[in-house]
Amino acid sequence: MPLTPWACANCGFWQKHFEPRGCPVCEDTRNDLPHDGWHFLREEEVAARLTGSWKRLDRDMVAFTTSPPFGLNGTGWLLLHEDGNTAFEAAPYYTPDMLEEIRRLGGIRYLAASHCHGYGALWQLQDVFQPEVLAIQKDDLRMTKAFRVTWPYDEALELRPGQVLMHVGGHYEGQAVLHDAARNTLFCGDAFKVDQGPDGENLAVSTHKAFHKDIPLSPGEVRKYRDVIGSVEFDTVCTPFEHARGITREVALAVLDDQLRGPPGVRHIPMDELRRRAGERAV
Repeated sequence: MPLTPWACANCGFWQKHFEPRGCPVCEDTRNDLPHDGWHFLREEEVAARLTGSWKRLDRDMVAFTTSPPFGLNGTGWLLLHEDGNTAFEAAPYYTPDMLEEIRRLGGIRYLAASHCHGYGALWQLQDVFQPEVLAIQKDDLRMTKAFRVTWPYDEALELRPGQVLMHVGGHYEGQAVLHDAARNTLFCGDAFKVDQGPDGENLAVSTHKAFHKDIPLSPGEVRKYRDVIGSVEFDTVCTPFEHARGITREVALAVLDDQLRGPPGVRHIPMDELRRRAGERAV
């Protein structure tokens, strides 16, 4: 019996399965169970619901999204390179037009994601483009039922010079960030949450173990974030949900230092305060 891609109607997590009996993302303490019970959708049902779109950004980046919102509704980032593109995170689903645009832009050489909240339809990208590498940190292999990991890694993996996956843990045991030195950008997974206004302006930044449940990170987890993130330079962060220019390394470290100063908590720190603290660090 062939395995079929199924998407959880509650969170959008994909599994290749005979017929799922549960969703590991929804069953995890970081998320809510569906109040009306399990409901899983076949690929054709998801495709009938969604329209795909993409936006060309500066620094040779393209953001792929779908509407209306589906599941966690993440963004798929495509980073353009002459010697092969890198895709990090994935949209909830890729329509034929989205796949054709990726093909027109040169396909995908390297494919990776931070953790399961950013996986989206990675399975489609692997099935269609057969990337040279699909990299996931080894501690999150249990969440990869929809695709085949070809390069599990420990603490770091250099995809190409200046483009490095780094394990940070915390929010998920195997969570990783992607630092792109040429773009001066940190693709940070859910290490940070950026609250943004209607025009995309950054309002506040927080860090957390479970955002919707207000579960904070432990001090040791914050220190691991700080050790890894403090080792690289960036002036922009991209979560699975936000493209946030102006979130610099100094701003990120100010968020983490706030966690280490007091008791654990999920605190949404206003940008004005973070800029002031970042400036104090630079003096």
